Formats: sequence, C-alpha cells, structure tokens
Amino acid sequence: MQTFHFNQPFTLESGQELPELTITYHTYGTLHPHSKVVWVCHALTANSDVADWWKGVIGQGELINPDEYFIVCANIIGSCYGTTGPLSIDPRTGKPYFHQFPLITIRDMVKAHILLRQHLGIQSIYLLMGGSMGGYQAMEWAVAEPLVINQLFLLATSPTESAWGIAVHTTQRLAIETDATWKEERPDAGAAGLKTARAVGMLTYRNYGIMVKHQTDPDHSKLDNFRASSYIQYQGDKLVKRFNAFSYWSLTKSMDTHNLGRGREGDVQAVLQNIQQRTLIIGISSDILCPVEEQRFMQRQLPNASLIEIDSAYGHDGFMVEGKLISEALGNWLKK
Repeated sequence: MQTFHFNQPFTLESGQELPELTITYHTYGTLHPHSKVVWVCHALTANSDVADWWKGVIGQGELINPDEYFIVCANIIGSCYGTTGPLSIDPRTGKPYFHQFPLITIRDMVKAHILLRQHLGIQSIYLLMGGSMGGYQAMEWAVAEPLVINQLFLLATSPTESAWGIAVHTTQRLAIETDATWKEERPDAGAAGLKTARAVGMLTYRNYGIMVKHQTDPDHSKLDNFRASSYIQYQGDKLVKRFNAFSYWSLTKSMDTHNLGRGREGDVQAVLQNIQQRTLIIGISSDILCPVEEQRFMQRQLPNASLIEIDSAYGHDGFMVEGKLISEALGNWLKK
C-alpha cells in the first residue's frame, strides 16, 4: 500500500473543505511511457488491494495482470483503509472527525482520483473499470475527463442511485442510529448497529434463491439456531471487525448522491449519450439491488456500449463472485 498526501484544502461538491487529504492506493506492474493503465474503482466496503479481493479478474496470472498492464486502485474518501475518513484526525482540532466528517459525493471521490492520477504522472487510462459503487465513480470520471479515459467496464451498476437503493441505505443508517453508542465519539461507536446494517445489506446483495440453496438446514426438526441465522450473524461480525459505523454511514450517504445528470445540461439520458468511450456493461440476472434493467437502460443510451447479462444465482455479489465468467467476457471484448 502506498500513500499520497495532498497538503492543501480539498474543496468538496457541498462547498465544505477538508483541510488536507490523504489517499492510500495500490499499484501493480511498472509504469512506463507506453503502459496500458487499468484503473479499478472499488465498491462500498472494499479497499485498494484489488488483487486480493477480485481474484479471477485482477492479479498475477489473471486476465488483468501486472505483466501486461499497470494497475491502480485507490481507496475512496470516507473509507477506513487509510484514505481520509471519519476516523482521520482533523488538523483543525487535533481529534478525529467522527460525526463532523462532511458529506462526500461520488464526484468528490473522482476529484481525488484525478489528483492521484496527476501525482502518478498518468496521462491516459486504457481501461477504467468498476462494479456497483465503483461503477458510479467510473461513469463520473468518464464525464469529468473524457480525453483521459479510453474505455469503460461497468458491472452491476447504474447512472443514478435508485429510490430502492436510497431506501435500503436509509434503513441501514437507521439501524446504526438506533445503536445506543452511536452518538459517542469513539472508534467502535455504533458497532451493533453496523452489524444490523450489514445484515440488511446481505439480503440485497444475495437473493431468495441463493439463500435457500446454501443456507437451508438439512435438519428439519430444528426450533432454533438455524443455518441462515448463523450466516447473517457471521457476515455482520466479519464486517464489524474490519470496518466502522462512521465510514459505513458516510459512504451510504455518498451513494445516495449519485446522479450523473445532476447540475449538467440535459437529463441523465443526455449525459449518457455524450459518453463516447467504448464500453462493456455486465449485468447479473439475479441482482435485486441493481437489476439488469438498469444496465439495459445504460446500454440503450451509451453510443458505444455492449451489454452482457451473466446468468448467476449470486445476485448483486455476482460481480465479485463470478470471476471466471467476467474475465471471459472482458477478455473477448478487449480482443475485438
């Protein structure tokens, strides 16, 4: 992991400022004048070590590998993996931001990515890719720097956050806010609420079919301690160990701000129609959080887009789970 410090005020879309900005990131491969740069934008609770969490797609021996590409992934603002977030020290007070951390939008995240791109001396990005919230960033970046971004790869994503997504995020934040410790200024505040928020999220990341297939108890005489219950408890505990409620609360607010058409001439369709980059879109057949209709809409509006619908039982998480199918589709598309 590497770190970039921007020791100047960073103005946010809201008009507020961060006095300074730290960005943590990973790179793989060697950057030279003729490098094919692949930049990966990560989703809600991921970190910048994309070779670790996107096996089957990124890394040594995979389709997107450091022998052929220079790969970059940066941790987003508001997260808890080294980039400035709610638990970072506010230099104006000498204390963590906690609840005083400002609203971060997807466009603020992209603005930070651009600062890092300039710091690294990257003039052109051969392929910009991201799934879910990572796709939000990729689309915003394609609009912000159309001459820098050559190609787009978008998975299980959409050009605006849907009313369904906002409702899910609001429910998750309500769970955090009902935790009696949430208003306290300590790193583990809201941990029980975060566990519940993750449980809500898991119901949208997966779906009825995959839950029934893998979490149904073979022992039909049970009255308690069901496998599905244990699975949800486990997933909540696992996230609490590596994340915090402040970042989760903040980043779900960031997702709610996503609207490609906000403040721009025309509507969302008009903005999409002006994105000229060659684009591959992948949708997951069983995704109930960001259904394939969202990706079909994008494909109809983007001038140079191809859409592949992957038949997977894994729901929204299919964009991470189905590495083999994703690599096959991306590899064929890149060869054209």
